[in-house]
Amino acid sequence: MLGDRNIVTLQRYLDFACSLKGYDMKMPKAVSIRSFMPFAVPLAIICIALAVWTKADAADPETPSAAQGTGYLPSISDFMIATIQPRHIRLWIAVQNKNWDFAAYELGNLKGAFARFARAHPTEHDVPVQDMVTSVTQQPFADLDKAIRSKDAKGFAKGYADLTSGCNACHQSMNHGVVVIRVPQSASVPDQDFAPAKP
Repeated sequence: MLGDRNIVTLQRYLDFACSLKGYDMKMPKAVSIRSFMPFAVPLAIICIALAVWTKADAADPETPSAAQGTGYLPSISDFMIATIQPRHIRLWIAVQNKNWDFAAYELGNLKGAFARFARAHPTEHDVPVQDMVTSVTQQPFADLDKAIRSKDAKGFAKGYADLTSGCNACHQSMNHGVVVIRVPQSASVPDQDFAPAKP
């Protein structure tokens, strides 16, 4: 049962809400609030459901910008240096060590990093980033996947060179030509063992 204090508080909220809608709630307080009591529980359930639904909708992973909640969106440079370039290097190192399983894993990670980058930055200089990424990676990724599955080092080298050239072509077209990517000349990931796992 609601106490008098709760009725007064509820009446104030009701008066405020009704004033926003232009309703005149000039009637005795005990009568007006009690007349709404049969609707209190369903109204509370609806309000809770709306709050939960709104929160779940905001946490939806398909929301275009997950960074809105944190206020941080990695820059294009951040994506390249922190997620794409290291995977590009580890992919090459894996194949040099004939660790084809890890190469397949790292190729998947590289594809995912490019996809996240394109979702985070849909356009750059009025150019659709996803279209640009697809145009320079689609064929090399297919060639690399085929080479890794068949453990074809020569096919991998060609696909990797094509991917690297595609990266540089993209950098040029986006006015970042000072960034030149190349096939790694040495392995420099000192904290990872790239030897294939023993069965």
